[in-house]
Amino acid sequence: MQPGNPVMASTWSFSARGNAAAWVALASGGDPLDAVLEACRVAEEDPAVDSVGFGGLPDASGRVTLDGCVMRSPSRCGSACGLRRHLHPARVARLVMERTPHGMLAGEAADDFADAHGEPVRDLLAPAAREAWERWRASPRGTGDAAAQARDRSLRPVDTGDPAAGALFGAHLRGERRWHAHDTIGSLARGRDGQLAGACSTSGTPWKVPGRVGDSPIVGHGLYVDPEAGAATATGTGELIMGTCGSFLVVEEMRRGAAPAAAARAAVERIGRAFRIEPHHQVAFVALGLDGTVGAAALRTGFLAAIRDGRGERLEPPGFTLRDD
Repeated sequence: MQPGNPVMASTWSFSARGNAAAWVALASGGDPLDAVLEACRVAEEDPAVDSVGFGGLPDASGRVTLDGCVMRSPSRCGSACGLRRHLHPARVARLVMERTPHGMLAGEAADDFADAHGEPVRDLLAPAAREAWERWRASPRGTGDAAAQARDRSLRPVDTGDPAAGALFGAHLRGERRWHAHDTIGSLARGRDGQLAGACSTSGTPWKVPGRVGDSPIVGHGLYVDPEAGAATATGTGELIMGTCGSFLVVEEMRRGAAPAAAARAAVERIGRAFRIEPHHQVAFVALGLDGTVGAAALRTGFLAAIRDGRGERLEPPGFTLRDD
């Protein structure tokens, strides 16, 4: 690890608020894992963010389940998925990493573990999310099969660039808020001492089949950090990311000498070759090099990364986009 300037890089414009909340401590020499957890906390507690935490949309049964992971290195990582009583899955994942010999806890047992370690119990379903689910259940989409629902174009997240808005889904469709899609906060940080850390948090796909788990809590899929190579996080359609071990692939490209932007591009191109791309699909990767360089790439337009460093906060589109449809 080489000392240098601290930096944070997170997915989507709503993450700018979390970056700001974490920045003072990180810039003063704080732990980058504390910084990424703070970025996640801000999103998890914001009911305007419709893809993470309290604002997240429920599964087909009307219940919210939350997933998350944290990582410092291949030997220091933790994950929690299927939480139904605890608002901060990334924080629970840190407890898994630091207080157990395991990598992942799931479902009711993960909630019990969080209880035993003093995490407060919360109602996870925000009133607006409950109302959205009730509208969905009363609509033709609410009586269809999961595959048909997944093909809905409004599943694709689009970032308007307003950090205060929070919602990614449906606002771009004829000005409507249709509540039909999903996404993730992934946050990466580099400390002044050169240490790297990352965290992910999500409520997953809205109206998903109960029990579905996507890429976000799976080390190597939604997040990967290796102090010898760099860090990466993913957002978008989890099944595409899982099929390519996306974040691991980005870090391995950096290990082989690729710059962060080129590494992220390689992973997006791999997905483009491996899958039949459907109208609702979106994937983006954010990569952080050992020297603090940030790069991003996306399957389609509509993604923004929130970056915070000594120059201040900024929102940046990916350097590469595979498709413009």
